[in-house]
This record gives sequence, C-alpha cells and structure tokens, in this order.
Amino acid sequence: MDVLTERSSRVVSYAKLHRASVRRAEGRFLVEGANSVVAALDTGRAQVVLVRGSDAERHSATVARAAADGIEILELSDRAADKLSETTTAPGIFAVSSLLDARLDDVLAAGPRLLAVAVEPREPGNAGTLIRTADAMGADAVLLLGDSVDPHNGKCVRSSAGSVFHLPLVRERSIDDGLTAVKDAGVSVLATAADGEVSLDDAADLLTRPTAWLFGNEAHGLSDDVLAAADHRVSIPIHGRAESLNLAAAASICLYQSAVAQHRSE
Repeated sequence: MDVLTERSSRVVSYAKLHRASVRRAEGRFLVEGANSVVAALDTGRAQVVLVRGSDAERHSATVARAAADGIEILELSDRAADKLSETTTAPGIFAVSSLLDARLDDVLAAGPRLLAVAVEPREPGNAGTLIRTADAMGADAVLLLGDSVDPHNGKCVRSSAGSVFHLPLVRERSIDDGLTAVKDAGVSVLATAADGEVSLDDAADLLTRPTAWLFGNEAHGLSDDVLAAADHRVSIPIHGRAESLNLAAAASICLYQSAVAQHRSE
C-alpha cells in the first residue's frame, strides 16, 4: 500500500473538507477518531478510511472491518495525518463520509415522540454535546433551526462521539417554518425559560406527550417570538447560586426528564 504524504492530491482534497462550503459542494465530510469512524462504518456512510501508518496496529480491528466491507483504505504519513487533523494530537484514523442531512418531513412522518431542537446554535462543541445527549436519551431526531453551526463541523462531530451518525439531523433555515411543521405534526413544543409558567418538576404530564424541546443560542437564548410560539415555557429549578445553565446542561436535564416520563407512561 502506498503511503500518502501531506502533498498528495487526495490528502489536499480531503483537507479542504474542513471548510463548510466544500462539504456542501462535494456532499461529503471528514471525520476523525475511532468512535466516529466506527459509527460511519456501522451506518454504511464511510466512503474511504485513512489510517496513519504508525497507528495501523492500534486501529487494526477498525481497518479490518473496513476492508471486510469493501471500503478503500489509505495509509497516511505522520505529516499527512497532521494535515487532516483538527486536534492537537491526531488520533491517527479518519473516514470520508457522505453528509448526514435528513428531511424534516420524513422525521415528522415517522411520528416522533421526542425531538431536540436547537435554535441558532453557534458553538460546535455544544451542538455536538446536544446531539450526543439526544442520542443517549432516545430522541428521534435533532433539529437545528435558523443560522446554526454545521453539524458536520469537525469539533461538532468529535463532541458527539459518533452520535451524529445515530439519529436524523435536520437543518432548517427558517425558524418559523420549522416550528410550524413540528406543531402541525401534533408535537408539543416546550421552550426552556427562566421565567417559565411551568416548573420542570411539575411537568411530568406534559412530558408524556410527543415533545419537541427548544434550546436557545448560547449567547442570546430564545427570542421573544420563539418563546411565544411554544406551547409551554418550562423553567429548570436552580437551587444554587448560578444564574443560568448553558445549552448542553439544560438539554441534558430536560431530555432526561422527558425520557423518564415517556418510559414510565409506556
């Protein structure tokens, strides 16, 4: 097997996938790390697997799995791996995958019970953590509304620990259209708000219904228009001195409560 250097045309081409515009144009993205590569293989989205020569033995099981699936495997020099990596220490294994965008109509047609909806999330680490949390809590999909971070962003994918491959991801530029479609599908829309009229402690009955949780932008929260569009505004009781919770923490608490309520009602 030839070893690709940092000057190889394929390495140069794959490195360009760090840019959102290139990902959109080519319909593919680059993932790094064992969790993400295995998830890409598990879901049949991996097109190419690349492994640093010095890490080939460490990742031998994943490479063997890719080979058994008929996936092309390429070996990288140390510098080539560094060129493809966005981390301080390259994990040594990568995959090129097809994009993950799902259609909102398809998600709603499946009769979802639990949706995580991020409104204009900008921080890729938080978005990835939200996706991972939604996956862990059994959500049916994650919706990213408005001007949001690209879920194929490298930091977002890494923060999700492979969960971007496990549940549908929907991007909808129009917040109004997205919320209207969710409500028209019979899904109750709940917004997190410090001054919510319902406390999360008292929301068990609400949470047994098909639910979409709205989580706001890290810096600005949810706008007044979005809060007004929700069926209910729910506050998370804070017993300490912190003024608020960030998107990832609020999502973890709310989605867990929904998962508990829905499982108890089954």
